[in-house]
Amino acid sequence: MYIEILSKKLAALKKSGQYREFVTLNRIRGQYPLAKLNSSNNGESVVVWCSNDYLGMSQHPVVVEAMHSAIDLFGAGSGGSRNIGGTHYHYGVLESSLAEWHDKELALVFPTGYGSNDATLQCLLRLFENCIVFSDELNHASIINGICSTKVERAIFRHNDTKNLEKLLAEQPYERPKLIVFESIYSMDGDIAPIKEIVGLAKKYNALTFLDEVHAIGMYGPRGAGIAADLGIAGSIDIIQGTMAKGVGIIGGYITGSEPIIDTIRSFASGFIFTTSLPPAIVAACYASVEYLKVSDTERKKLHKKTKMLRDYFSKAGIPIMNSSETHILPVLIGDAIKCKAVTHQLLEKHNVYLQPINSPTVPVGTERLRVNITPNHSEEQIIQLTNALTEVFLSFDIPNRFQITSQRQVSKSSATQLIM
Repeated sequence: MYIEILSKKLAALKKSGQYREFVTLNRIRGQYPLAKLNSSNNGESVVVWCSNDYLGMSQHPVVVEAMHSAIDLFGAGSGGSRNIGGTHYHYGVLESSLAEWHDKELALVFPTGYGSNDATLQCLLRLFENCIVFSDELNHASIINGICSTKVERAIFRHNDTKNLEKLLAEQPYERPKLIVFESIYSMDGDIAPIKEIVGLAKKYNALTFLDEVHAIGMYGPRGAGIAADLGIAGSIDIIQGTMAKGVGIIGGYITGSEPIIDTIRSFASGFIFTTSLPPAIVAACYASVEYLKVSDTERKKLHKKTKMLRDYFSKAGIPIMNSSETHILPVLIGDAIKCKAVTHQLLEKHNVYLQPINSPTVPVGTERLRVNITPNHSEEQIIQLTNALTEVFLSFDIPNRFQITSQRQVSKSSATQLIM
């Protein structure tokens, strides 16, 4: 009976086009964004266009050398949680570096960014009696899981809508504990939150702020400290959460904040206390990458220059980047799950271009898309190749380009005008 139930669930997922399949990619050291496919393609290289290794720091000699040195000194594993297996000095220097990066007193490192969101939110929401949490409707699954794992009252505000947020805040007593949770850059739409306005509302209505900066870390702000730092208001945010799996190029999550807040999470969060810590080699590599990004803006400048170049090529070709995008994340709307998977399959098999379909539940049904992420390492030749490949598959699958979409809108507007007249 149980297997039959699960089999039906899987069959329905496959029929809808939402079934996830892994592609075996072997990245080539020193040749990022190139990778080899294990099973096909006659050993040819493919170009990766959807990695979160936004700055290519996983390949940087400074980072690789730091990891090698730590392995030689300490071995491969950590020996358990930091409470049982002990910590090591790399943790201390990394957490001090992260706290300083974000203008905070302390930082706490977790094995993943998912874990730092999930464990921190669960912990805080359970400690504040009669707390209510205000969460942006497009927050990441790790935030949603952290919130929904508690019994606190939840108020979901419309995406980046400060008027809606203020309305919800104003309905609550001033002294009631409140937490506002939001992201700086939203990974599927590429847009930026109105951080200053949200911080202003938090002060007005006596709320704590929790800002997820994972898709901004390394790429924005002075020394790559994120959007809040770029706006000069990092010090006004109670908790800044980040990751070392994207711009930093390794793995691991963290939170930064005041000493009482961080010490509370360290002391009470079961998702921190009872999990194995990152190995010394990982922490050493993270520290090397963060310290490098603090002093080098070469990678950031190249990323933004290449992003503009890719936008220009897409614009000339009529490839429709979603209007929401204002960052290095370029979502290209397909609008159909089955078609989205077919497009990515043809891009890989025919054009040696690797992109993953972004389907429900990651994004709402009907907004299925490709999520294109350029890096400083992509060449103009590869940009041209991607543009030509997308142009061809759009034609093959009868996906409207930007020119056709604009034309359709004009026709609709003209028809509406005629009806009014």
